Amino acid sequence: MPQLNPLAFSALAILIDAPMHPYEMYQLMLARKEDRVVKVSAGSLYRAVERLARDGLIAPTSTERMGNRPERTVYTVTEAGRAAFDERLEEMLARHVNEFPEFPLAVGEAHNLPVDRVVELLGARLDAIRDGIAWYDAAVVRIASKGKPKSFVLNVHYTRAMLTAEAEWLAATVDELRSGELEWPSGDPAPLT
Repeated sequence: MPQLNPLAFSALAILIDAPMHPYEMYQLMLARKEDRVVKVSAGSLYRAVERLARDGLIAPTSTERMGNRPERTVYTVTEAGRAAFDERLEEMLARHVNEFPEFPLAVGEAHNLPVDRVVELLGARLDAIRDGIAWYDAAVVRIASKGKPKSFVLNVHYTRAMLTAEAEWLAATVDELRSGELEWPSGDPAPLT
């Protein structure tokens, strides 16, 4: 079975909801703010759709034309596409994968900067994360007002929880750095051995 990258997986998920053409899929992804969890551009989505069609996971159902615009092919999920989606979804839910984010690497090397600079940088990150939490809080209110069941937006709740955990860690670490509780190198370069 073909391996589904995150964008192809998201495209299949959208087509499971309803048949549509790639431009409509792209607009829906942006409207749903899915670009916060999947790296997407119009070009990358069109390429993903081409691969899904080539692999037999989606199939064209019709062609639409609006005004002078070019024809647009509407796609739907095939049985093979639904099976691939289900298999990948089950795998992603059950298995932990280290995705190698940059931040743990940066934190591990933060001792190479002066403590005041680290406090400043972590504080800026904390501010940005708090802004993100506020955005997710507003999104939860918008979603609830539309009557969407929580089961359809678990990713929003999960992301908010992860941001909250990181914000708590950042705030505690910044406090430890400011108070001196967290010892910091003097700034002298370590001897080369």
